[in-house]
Amino acid sequence: MSPVAVQLQRAVVLHGPKDLRLEERPFWPPQYNHAQVAVRSTGLCGSDLHYYLEGRNGDFELQEPLVLGHESAGVITAVGPGVKNLVPGQRVAIEAGIMCKECSYCQAGRYNLCKGMRFASSAKTFPHLDGTLQDRMNHPAHVIHPLPDSCSFEQAALAEPLSVLIHAGRRANLGSGQRVLVFGVGAIGILACALANAYGASRVVAIDINQTRLDFATSHGFASQTYCLPMVDKAKTTEEQLRRVKDNISTALSKFNEPEGFDVVFECTGAEPCIQMSIHAAVTGGKVMLVGMGSRNVMLPLSAAALREVDIQGSFRYANTYPEALKLLGSGKLRNIEKLITHRVPLEDTARAFELLARGKDEDGNMVIKIVIGSSS
Repeated sequence: MSPVAVQLQRAVVLHGPKDLRLEERPFWPPQYNHAQVAVRSTGLCGSDLHYYLEGRNGDFELQEPLVLGHESAGVITAVGPGVKNLVPGQRVAIEAGIMCKECSYCQAGRYNLCKGMRFASSAKTFPHLDGTLQDRMNHPAHVIHPLPDSCSFEQAALAEPLSVLIHAGRRANLGSGQRVLVFGVGAIGILACALANAYGASRVVAIDINQTRLDFATSHGFASQTYCLPMVDKAKTTEEQLRRVKDNISTALSKFNEPEGFDVVFECTGAEPCIQMSIHAAVTGGKVMLVGMGSRNVMLPLSAAALREVDIQGSFRYANTYPEALKLLGSGKLRNIEKLITHRVPLEDTARAFELLARGKDEDGNMVIKIVIGSSS
């Protein structure tokens, strides 16, 4: 009997901090209820960058080589037994999290909180589950979503970060006529602005420490007005820090001509001063959505929230958001959203893409916001 030829594919594999290797690996037919996807576009995000630079993301440390990437779209190349909703040749987006479907959170529709969640490109579980920076991957069919005809692969790669904001927006009851303030205009902050506009917000403004990013937000219509926070030395005491925070946000609210604050505040930085400011920035009875992840322990002006009934809500990943995200991305309602993708890099140059993302500027001095990795050059 002649041996069966093993088919090989390329994968970008992280072995440790800044140790990224382009490797050839075998790929296998999809198993029961799985489908195989030829990956066409993968967006790089902050968690990928932490793994690349430090070999860890927060408490989750690399324990074995790992393929990064989880913001992806591609084409179905094969389906395993039992798959009824997908066919070869179909354009799809990949939802990276695989939930247990049995726990109380999954049963309640809050599978983002599933204790048994395995997330592609995360080192939280061991063995790790490889991500999408490879030519092909097998993935459960129930978390693979067909694309609308009007949605490109690059747009579909934005469905994952957009889902984070859709989930946060649902928790905040984001709707038409609201005044929205966004802290931080990186990729997530820009998406928060775009979503608020698409949902009919009466006003969307943004705050950051980077004037270039703020100019990007206004020039492409994501925010109608912005405010650049002054860079100052670190406060020596907690009291001084909280006083500065209150003074800074008072100045910003005056600039926005909104002295009473905003209905919904999306905090997308994870920086302690911005989290503190967000509480003062919300109108009485308003909401603060904590989207950014950064400072682990934060001193909060809780009385300023409690006495004004400002709701402070956490938001973690997303659940049941992909169909809405893909519909929005294909609808044209997220105006200029394609401008978010500032750089495109082939799979074999992924290490260079991570270095670009870390610097925040390319070789010509152009700002880097979102990099999409393509399947080939």
